Amino acid sequence: MKYTGLSRQIWNNNIKSVVLLILFPFVIMGLVWLFVFLVQPLNDYRLDRANHLFLTSLPWVIAGVGLWFVIAWFSHTGMIERATGSVPLSRKENKRIYNLVENLCISSGMPMPKINVINDDSLNAFASGINTKTFTVSLSRGIIDKLNDEELEAVIAHELTHIRNRDVRLLIVSIIFVGIFAFLTEALVRSVRFTGGGGGKKDGRVVVIALMLAALGYFLSSIFRFAISRQREYMADAGSATMTRNPLALASALEKISADSQIEAVKRNDIAQMFIDNPQDKKVRPVSFSIGALFMTHPPIEKRIALLRQF
Repeated sequence: MKYTGLSRQIWNNNIKSVVLLILFPFVIMGLVWLFVFLVQPLNDYRLDRANHLFLTSLPWVIAGVGLWFVIAWFSHTGMIERATGSVPLSRKENKRIYNLVENLCISSGMPMPKINVINDDSLNAFASGINTKTFTVSLSRGIIDKLNDEELEAVIAHELTHIRNRDVRLLIVSIIFVGIFAFLTEALVRSVRFTGGGGGKKDGRVVVIALMLAALGYFLSSIFRFAISRQREYMADAGSATMTRNPLALASALEKISADSQIEAVKRNDIAQMFIDNPQDKKVRPVSFSIGALFMTHPPIEKRIALLRQF
């Protein structure tokens, strides 16, 4: 595997993340335009009429998406820690962890985040929070007990990089976009199932078109979301190597984590993707089917380790 250098890797991953994030609203607007174009009378498709209907409906679409964002933003930020069962870890309970986190924060000029613990013997960790008051690093009991100081420091540096790069915000935004299409697809499927498509032939055609476009939007936005998540993991690995000046420590930690990363309390994939290693990816990790990698939230851990060993 060719290593392109830390600065180039960070630059490339940032550019890719920005491009992918910009694609979300373009997908929404493009599918809205395609919908108003396709629901015109058969054999009478007109671009000018489609453009007029699109511009007329655009303010309502923007308002609906904006309202969805406000509601989903606040529900997601509070849901993450509740879904993982993480609880505050006091300094008296574990001075070792506090010393490692404080030393990394001082050396990198970062404010000290909260520290939580997940009462699970498996090895995993995640970062959460959208501002200085809510930034949190959560570590499992297993990862605290089974990693040495250098490995644990590297994992903490990985999570601190997520906080410094505001990755939690970025991932929540991508999850919300996917949720919009997931909700529309489910609602339309139920409409077809329980009402036969909405009544007459015209209504049925509109529902079918909407369902197909919503499903397409869900598919595309999911791919964008997974791609953003993978890029941010590479970024956090690079940030850890820079912060600790010990990339081999993170490589060693990832090897141990990959062998036992299943946190029992985590059932949802949008929460599992917040962790340093997504245990749910292992259920669908491709062996020879390369397209399957498009639906993984994390890069293959073997590739992450190989890159770290080339620093």
